[in-house]
Amino acid sequence: MVEGRWRTAGRALVRVIVVWAVSTLTMLALAGLLPDFQLQSGDGDSITRTAVTAAWGAGAFGLLTALVWPVVVRALLLVPALVLGLLVFFLNGSLLLIALWLIPDGRGAANPETAVVVAAVMSAVASATSTALAVRDDNAYRRRLSRLADRRRRRRGEDGRLPGTPGTVFLQLDGVGHEVLRNAADDGVMPTVAGWIGTTHRLSRWRTDWSSQTGASQLGILHGSNHDVPAFRWYEKDSGRVMVSNRPASAAELQRRAIERTGDGGLLTVDGASRGNLFSGGADQLALVLSMAARRGKANRSRAGYFAYFSDPANAVRTALSFVAEVAREIGQSTRARLRGDRPRVGRGGLYPFIRAFATVIERDVVVASVMGDMLAGRTAVYADLVAYDEVAHHSGPHSKDASLVLERLDRSIALMAKVAEHAPRDYRIVLLSDHGQSPGETFESVYGLTLKDLVRAGCGLPVSRRAERSKSGAEARDAAGDALRLALHRQRAEGADEHPQAGSDPMVLASGNLALISFPDAKERLSREQIERRHPALLRTLASHPGIGFLLVRSEEHGSLVLGPDGEEVPVSRLTDYGPLGVFGPGAAEAVRRTDSFPHVADIMVNSMYDPKTGTVHAFEEQIGSHGGLGGEQSQPFLLSPLDLSAPAEPGAEVVGAEGVHRVLRRWLRECEGPQVPIGSAAEASPPDTLTP
Repeated sequence: MVEGRWRTAGRALVRVIVVWAVSTLTMLALAGLLPDFQLQSGDGDSITRTAVTAAWGAGAFGLLTALVWPVVVRALLLVPALVLGLLVFFLNGSLLLIALWLIPDGRGAANPETAVVVAAVMSAVASATSTALAVRDDNAYRRRLSRLADRRRRRRGEDGRLPGTPGTVFLQLDGVGHEVLRNAADDGVMPTVAGWIGTTHRLSRWRTDWSSQTGASQLGILHGSNHDVPAFRWYEKDSGRVMVSNRPASAAELQRRAIERTGDGGLLTVDGASRGNLFSGGADQLALVLSMAARRGKANRSRAGYFAYFSDPANAVRTALSFVAEVAREIGQSTRARLRGDRPRVGRGGLYPFIRAFATVIERDVVVASVMGDMLAGRTAVYADLVAYDEVAHHSGPHSKDASLVLERLDRSIALMAKVAEHAPRDYRIVLLSDHGQSPGETFESVYGLTLKDLVRAGCGLPVSRRAERSKSGAEARDAAGDALRLALHRQRAEGADEHPQAGSDPMVLASGNLALISFPDAKERLSREQIERRHPALLRTLASHPGIGFLLVRSEEHGSLVLGPDGEEVPVSRLTDYGPLGVFGPGAAEAVRRTDSFPHVADIMVNSMYDPKTGTVHAFEEQIGSHGGLGGEQSQPFLLSPLDLSAPAEPGAEVVGAEGVHRVLRRWLRECEGPQVPIGSAAEASPPDTLTP
């Protein structure tokens, strides 16, 4: 045993010396290439003296990054993730300037801009060298993983493997629909997933609620209730605020409401970890959890995963370089798409390349590292969201080559996590799932020349933009509004009344993919169809008859809630079936609409875009050519990929319906693994985070 330890220590020393030597050579090369970076005195030095200076500088830089970097990263935990990713370069440059200052006789010097470049290159080269030395020795890699696991077990006072049943890791591939996953596996894009399907895992489809988006789906999956979440964003008349699922304050409020409704803390309330999610699921181990992001001080543990990952300078620089490469990749891909004249296409300029790079690099790297640390720590249940595909598919299309390349990288991340699970102190069952899919199609504006907001305003007889006025839809809506207003005035005069139809406030139009919500803020309650027609006689007819709109949901004083379809179709919600105006949207559409109609904060008018079953396309009311949020096509058909030793999600011939149904399935699987099932309150007693990152 002693001999083995000496051998291990000797190999570690050799690695340090090799990395130091390579860093020294890198510094010498950069000094020769960059005029503003010097390692010699003003009178010049011999080659030997210059090499010694470079060795001093490389050693000091390596020591500083090992000792100072973790402290700096911990101090910056409250910095937004995107900003932290960009600060990596400048922080590393500052450490290099300090290292040059420490060189004897002041022979090292560089201006700040050059220091950033030199530090980035040296860190990347050192990281690549260290990784190459470890990769060539698989046994060394396994020993390193084992040491991390052993260290964690010793902290917990445990010896050997953890007793009990397997743990469970739920990996959410955000926005990946059932068909997309199946095609990616069949085409060799995701070889790891392809190897699981039918051999170790079972692939199933489930059906979302009407609101097919992460806010509603993940809230239901993690907390067991997504009641009163009608869309991604909506207006609440009682409080006068707009709720947006990906805002920290809104996410925290939605989580509070779900816990209050269910009386349970969530899926992960004991020994659970929540990584990269909108909601915590009751976990005490958190990283990049939006509902906790508004907290300040030590109580905010949602960004603890940053420290676990960025405290390693090699990780930080590698991720920063990947971030820059992803920005360049997006600029190149969007430029080629524009030159080819690809259709459909949306604008991808401004901050979008940086937003995409955050989702596909920083968020992915931190979440994957956190999950690996959770498995090495032997945690019972982990739920993590990887948002990379969803972000790219919105702007490039769900079946595009750009999105396919993201799926390839996600498959490699899945394979890495599965490999690390082999070194965990307990067995793990890995479940892949998605929260929704995406449906392709041109935007509503690109097809009809005006936004839905313009169409609504035109139907109300309100001013619109010049472009909207010139469009065919805008002109028809304004003409219809004028005719309807004159007809209403004529009827009132005939009945002895001489008042103008009540106008009220301007409508508020909020889009959530191909679902839109129209509200009139001055009304304290949900307006009825009759009230809307007294205010704006042509509005409902204009919307229902538009070719880009599939159906409307409104409340009627006479018939209860109604679904209004094209050609004057009107069906009371109580008699709604999966035929008639909803027939094209497939099974379950009627029940999904009926459920949403019961929500307290359903909008005055709910609008779902058209859906073409032949092409699978919808028209998003936002700037997205891959969208989700309403009914129609692949967006409503996510997947579950579960180990065969877990029970089937549903009975043969049936499918899981709704996010709350998925929650019940995951609860059942955790019970089969003897997972966490505790009442609300346990999360508040949790211990502080302690995450290991390989």
